[in-house]
Amino acid sequence: MQFEVKETRTKGDKVSRLTCRLYEEGYEMALDVDVNSDLLELNINDQFTLALASSLNLDGSTDRGTFDQSGAPSLLDQYEYAMHGKIYKWKQDSPKAAVEVYVSFGGLLMRLKGDARHLSKLSLDSRIYLLLRKIQRS
Repeated sequence: MQFEVKETRTKGDKVSRLTCRLYEEGYEMALDVDVNSDLLELNINDQFTLALASSLNLDGSTDRGTFDQSGAPSLLDQYEYAMHGKIYKWKQDSPKAAVEVYVSFGGLLMRLKGDARHLSKLSLDSRIYLLLRKIQRS
């Protein structure tokens, strides 16, 4: 999914909270996410690709949940920023309402809000990886 940064706020010495909107046609999705601004600097109007994955293995097979130092190819090779966390809240006020998914990445937080059909694979207490890659404009 490709998002565009609409607002940034400093949340601490090295943390920025990004308010973003999905950049792709046909989707209505909002994202608020904390990132370590020393590792990834995103500004207003910057665009980035976001992926959520349950495993870093390229074939999608379950990983051990620990960092693999073997140097084997993984999803990390395709992104410049990654976090691992747990879905701690999954909220939908009514069957037709948007879904809100809340994830904690060791204190850095994310809220993703959108149509239930796009977020149905995310479930409460699941562990997930968030992967980001800034889109370079030509």
